[in-house]
Amino acid sequence: MPRTKRRIVLAVLAAAALLGAGGYAWFGARPAVVTVETVRGPAVKAVYATGNVEPVNWAKITSVVSGRIVDLCLCEGRPIKRGGFLARLDDREMRAQLKELELRAQFLEDEVNRYKALIGKNFVSRQNYDRAISEHTQAQAAVNAAKKRLDDMVLRAPMDGVVLRRDGEVGEIAEPGQVLFWVGRPKPLWVVAEVDEEDIPLVRRGQATLIKADAFPGQALNGTVEQITPKGDPVNKTYRVRIALPDDTPLLVGMTTEVNIVVIEHKDALLVPATAVRAGQVWVVEAGRAQPKAVRVGIVGDRMTEIVDGLADGARVVAAPPANLKSGARVREARQAAGG
Repeated sequence: MPRTKRRIVLAVLAAAALLGAGGYAWFGARPAVVTVETVRGPAVKAVYATGNVEPVNWAKITSVVSGRIVDLCLCEGRPIKRGGFLARLDDREMRAQLKELELRAQFLEDEVNRYKALIGKNFVSRQNYDRAISEHTQAQAAVNAAKKRLDDMVLRAPMDGVVLRRDGEVGEIAEPGQVLFWVGRPKPLWVVAEVDEEDIPLVRRGQATLIKADAFPGQALNGTVEQITPKGDPVNKTYRVRIALPDDTPLLVGMTTEVNIVVIEHKDALLVPATAVRAGQVWVVEAGRAQPKAVRVGIVGDRMTEIVDGLADGARVVAAPPANLKSGARVREARQAAGG
């Protein structure tokens, strides 16, 4: 799969107006600039990944031999016990071969017994007797192997659970390795995500995650980092991360998701529009004049930026300062309220 992209997410409560603020117009000698007041809200830095919903306990049931499907259970979506019947392949030829092997093994066993009775009377050499034992042993091994192959013609559930999916129909040819059934426990579920290797040092077990799925537009679903694989994929340069889901999650097995793993969260951050920060400074309007202020930024998002130092609560900043704005320039404010 292609490498997943990284994304930094900045969540802000009650700051929708800030997101759309920006732009300016010229009126006479004084430019009119859109200003917004700083707000407080949570700033979140997150690692982005994509993943799929899977049961924690499940298994793919594959055919280990080639054969035509002659019987299938109609059990998709139903509970099943370990060892429960799933499918059977055409085993008529296999049974005929087993019968021949059993007859040969029985013949050789009779030979061994006959040689055993004669060897004490010196009617059979020890060499012939040992050869008969060896041939019988090989024949019995062939019988056991044939029985195993015959058992492989029947597919059974490897665990208690639910038949999550069935692929294949009666009459089709099943090839070795072909997945015919998915069996697992419907709960608990987790998201199996691929995280870029450059981001994985930030990820820790227990971190909260925000999950989006196309099936639930506009919703951010919760999860928690449960496992991080110690070995990455050197080809895709990713690490597999498993994210536990609550039992009441609406996500279903097989759904594709976008995941944001929260690695840093500042709950009461001072926030301004990302467009307001340029080259480490913002422009504030005081007494009708624009003044640049050097600031220290924290978490930087696509739409909002955290200000760590250099700006006071309640300051009015230019949402998108013009490139030719001068220090001390008189401006006309077009105020944009944070809540409206």
